[in-house]
Amino acid sequence: MIFFKKTEDALSSVSSSAQSQQLTDLAKKIAQTELPEHARQQAVNELEKLEKTDPLAAEYAIGQHYLEILLSLPWCFSTQDNLDFNRAQAILSKHHFGLEHVKERVLEFLAAKTLRSQQKARILIVDDEEIARNNMRYFFAKDGYSVQTAGNGREALGRFENGGCFDVVITDLKMDEMDGIKLLERVTKISPDTNVILVTGYATVSTAVDALRKGATHYLSKPVQLEELKGVVKEVLQKQQRLHMGKGPVLCFTGPPGTGKTSIGRSVAMALGRIFVRVSLAGLRDEAEIRGHRRTYVGAMPGRIISEINRVKVNNPCFMLDEIDKIGQDFRGDPASTLLEVLDPEQNAHFIDHYLEIPFDLSSVMFIATSNDVSNLPGPLLDRLEVIEFPSYSDQEKLIIAKRYLVPKQLAENGLADLNTEFSDVALEKVIGDYTRESGVRGLDREIGTICRKIARIILVNKDSSQVRAVDDNMVTKLLGARKYRREAAEGNDVVGVVTSLVWTPFGGEIMFIEGLKMKGHNNLILTGSLGDVLQESAQTALSYIRSNAAMYGLAEDFFDQMDIHIHLPAGAIAKDGPSAGAAIAVAIISLLTERPARRDVAVTGEMTLTGQLLPVGGIRDKVIAAARGGVTMVLLPARNDEEVNALPDDVKNSLKLQLVGSLPELIESILL
Repeated sequence: MIFFKKTEDALSSVSSSAQSQQLTDLAKKIAQTELPEHARQQAVNELEKLEKTDPLAAEYAIGQHYLEILLSLPWCFSTQDNLDFNRAQAILSKHHFGLEHVKERVLEFLAAKTLRSQQKARILIVDDEEIARNNMRYFFAKDGYSVQTAGNGREALGRFENGGCFDVVITDLKMDEMDGIKLLERVTKISPDTNVILVTGYATVSTAVDALRKGATHYLSKPVQLEELKGVVKEVLQKQQRLHMGKGPVLCFTGPPGTGKTSIGRSVAMALGRIFVRVSLAGLRDEAEIRGHRRTYVGAMPGRIISEINRVKVNNPCFMLDEIDKIGQDFRGDPASTLLEVLDPEQNAHFIDHYLEIPFDLSSVMFIATSNDVSNLPGPLLDRLEVIEFPSYSDQEKLIIAKRYLVPKQLAENGLADLNTEFSDVALEKVIGDYTRESGVRGLDREIGTICRKIARIILVNKDSSQVRAVDDNMVTKLLGARKYRREAAEGNDVVGVVTSLVWTPFGGEIMFIEGLKMKGHNNLILTGSLGDVLQESAQTALSYIRSNAAMYGLAEDFFDQMDIHIHLPAGAIAKDGPSAGAAIAVAIISLLTERPARRDVAVTGEMTLTGQLLPVGGIRDKVIAAARGGVTMVLLPARNDEEVNALPDDVKNSLKLQLVGSLPELIESILL
């Protein structure tokens, strides 16, 4: 027993010594780490709790881990933004072909930030002593600041009320008519973003506390050292500039997969010189993933936003929230509602992670979101986003992207860069047309990679690279096998009751064939193909229009009395809905009833009214590109979409014939034989 007693005493002594050393190290780290006051106070309080806790208790390890995370966060460390607009423009042009509208909007965003940073800081000096005013005005003006002066608080307040805007106000405390404290109270209400620095010869602890409580940024006593004041002003303006860089619209890139949303975000971060962070929100269902877990839970940890900021060790990264439209919701909370605070510039300066339990400033973070379909987002969240649409790539754009980016990348990755292997334009066009069917270039990249790997294998087996240096269309067929996709519209026959329609999906434009059959029955309209409410109503509208205008199309007034009509949209396992197929359904029914075949190489899109007028629809570019991929030679579009048609790039407009029609009778004459 004596032996074990001595061992326990020895272990206790060692444990106590280790605990003392750990606490000493933590105290030193708290003293050396740059922290905001509320974070420092939280760290000190947590350390005091640890000092009173048994090191063998579970709470000790939890508290120690909390302190380590708290002290490792980049509370005050940020990277300096590179606001060279020409450099940003060069980076976007070099890394991305096409997407002119997207690049233009991103450059507008960066241009506004650049001009804001180059704008002279505006300082208002308020002092009833003319000599002091003039000295400070001269001192700051020679450093490039825009300086104005006022003799008292009332005069200074008049500058704000007359539309004046200032970044910093340096004011004396004691003045006639209106003193510095009253001016501070009014300025914080009129212009909350303006920083107020109080300078006084009557400095006391009570006045300093009162000034800081009412919103003063700094409090200095006279006689003030101008160099010290200059340092304070510079620090305030740097912090304000970081806040302005983080404020503004949160960009949301939306479009089909593979169109460059994530890579554009990475280029924005590169242009600004910021660290790029990407977090996928797809399938996220627990709001604790974003806001963190409370420390009362076993295995508690910060949320993903704080964790990623802790990982990169800067408080102003370019933070991409990927797949924001695929957030889930269940009994564990609503993550989309949590994002309302994260993405709101007015709220995220005091973002509270449940694990930290104290505010962390996210206002310097540049958030960028991506999605495939913004219609899945809740209204309040969508209201906080500025949506930038990424269109589908045309075949010509894909060809250029493949030649400039994809082929060189795959040659290098597969060891063919030094063998002078070349892809002909015909070979790339064959890969684009026969082996991929997508809006982006992800599948094209995979197919080119497959060709390169097969070439690498041939070279190693035959010990000869001369036979595979030139890749043409015949070699593409040999290496990739039979083509995967066909031009449905070009290769089919004209059939009665079958119409080529164009639809938009979150993955780009698609061709959809609308099929109709008639049979003996009792005036039933049968709709199959997993049609949504909008499509069903479109079909009812089309049939009602045709019945009311039967004579116009040479039909008997009672043609529907002894007949059933069946409308089917193939791929019944896929749910379909939207206001784009009304006109095509009407054409299919008229073709069926008049027994006039519909041209398979002519595609139609548009919604119609009960009077036969065509209404405009969206996704024109994506639909036209899909039509060209499917071998369509002519697309019939609503006349009210003329602005969208005129805005199409020349290579898209020249790929097929585009005809604008205003009503269903015009449409019938152009598509039925």
